[in-house]
Amino acid sequence: MSASPDTVARMVEVRGLVQGVFFRDSTRRLAVDAGITGWVGNEPDGSVRALLEGPRPRVEELVAWMREGPRDAVVEDVQVSDAEVTGRSRFEVR
Repeated sequence: MSASPDTVARMVEVRGLVQGVFFRDSTRRLAVDAGITGWVGNEPDGSVRALLEGPRPRVEELVAWMREGPRDAVVEDVQVSDAEVTGRSRFEVR
């Protein structure tokens, strides 16, 4: 994906019961469907961290979804920060 003025990147950290509930796979599926690139992964402290890069409205929609997560998740806290747009070409689970 080529970066346009409307392309943004966000680093998202989600805390709570977010591992073992298909959070990463659900995030990957939604990101790919929305044309968002980046990655999502489990952290040793039990959180999930993601880098989302793509059109601002789609990234913001995915961030909003991550505040709830999949059905069995219990999201307690979400931290979102701006990240550098790098022009990634795919979305991966780490």
